[in-house]
Amino acid sequence: MRRTTHTLLLLALTLTLALASPPTHAATDTAKKTRAKTKPAPAKQYDMASPVIRKPPPEMLPPPLRVAGNQILTPDGAPVWLQGLCIDSLEWSHVGERVVQSVITGVYQWKANAIRLPVQMHTESGKGFWFGKSIYQKDEGKRYREVVDSAVNAAAGLGAYLIIDLHGFRAPTAETLEFWKDVATRYKNHPAVIFELFNEPHDITWQIWRDGGDVTDSAQAGQDVVAENKEKLKTFQAVGMQQLVDVIRATGAKNVIIAGGIDWSGDISGVLKGYALDDRDGNGIIYTAHVYPWKKDWQGHFLDVAEKHPVLIGEVGAIRAWEDFSFIGPDQRYPLEGWAEDMIGCIQKYKLHWTAFSFHPRCGPMIISDWEYTPTPYWGVYVKDALVNGKKFEMKNPR
Repeated sequence: MRRTTHTLLLLALTLTLALASPPTHAATDTAKKTRAKTKPAPAKQYDMASPVIRKPPPEMLPPPLRVAGNQILTPDGAPVWLQGLCIDSLEWSHVGERVVQSVITGVYQWKANAIRLPVQMHTESGKGFWFGKSIYQKDEGKRYREVVDSAVNAAAGLGAYLIIDLHGFRAPTAETLEFWKDVATRYKNHPAVIFELFNEPHDITWQIWRDGGDVTDSAQAGQDVVAENKEKLKTFQAVGMQQLVDVIRATGAKNVIIAGGIDWSGDISGVLKGYALDDRDGNGIIYTAHVYPWKKDWQGHFLDVAEKHPVLIGEVGAIRAWEDFSFIGPDQRYPLEGWAEDMIGCIQKYKLHWTAFSFHPRCGPMIISDWEYTPTPYWGVYVKDALVNGKKFEMKNPR
């Protein structure tokens, strides 16, 4: 990647200013002499707002990507291995929480070359942030979109890629088509931007996943699905993933696209059974699987697919204790010991692309424990070792 000291310095300075604690009054001589009477220092306060990052010059951008077989390549044929972090908050906040600061820290200090950025647009959920349709927004989404722009610019200026993940659940709708038409037009052929169609489809058939159709208010029979949030199932008309690909390509955007499978994106095996997406007019499709300690059958759910298609483990995280994830039933609580090492070992052995979850201190499984970006002992230390130090892990116990 082509970088200049000036650009790195500018972004590092932005981060330094954003991380700086507010000014405090100097302690008096009396306070220094009487420590017992000195009040504890106030907790460090952090500005949650993201600084504005302008577009970097074209020569600073990473090369565009394309899919060839099961590889991701640059225009000159060099293979690219996407390894990075999932930076959360824009899926629940209309302004985000230290989004750009985390992008810069993730790329500059944690050596990520890919950032996954979940965003929201679902009006019915009250989180129609992209188009400014939440009760908190009065600007038609302008500020929200500018935060995403700054995240893109920050990542691209450091030579990294940014994945825009539409953070929806169950199945896309007609509203999703409007979102992707707008996003694809905004970032059309931006070399650093990758489009992730829909976060976690679940309780639908592979036929509906690809082609759309009537979705019922019943759980999908025959799927070993763990409910991963409190969303209530309902009946509606879904659009298929192929329609989302087509609406993006109709804008002229050839950006690489990411598509997640069924079972909360835990299973992408259907693409080997006749449900692969058609992308004749673009730079290709990456399929993504989400893997957590309650997910099993790595071979059947995503490793077989990786032999023929690029696979991104788009969400992956070890947990501290099962009590933190009480929605997981006892029969699916597999041993946690060694899980982090085995999972990263699997990623490294098969050179799967990955964005670890979550680079936010209040979104579990957590990579960091605070806004100093201290890695958590049960997950973050392993992620940082792999990204920063290039440590190799062994997969001793595949699930």
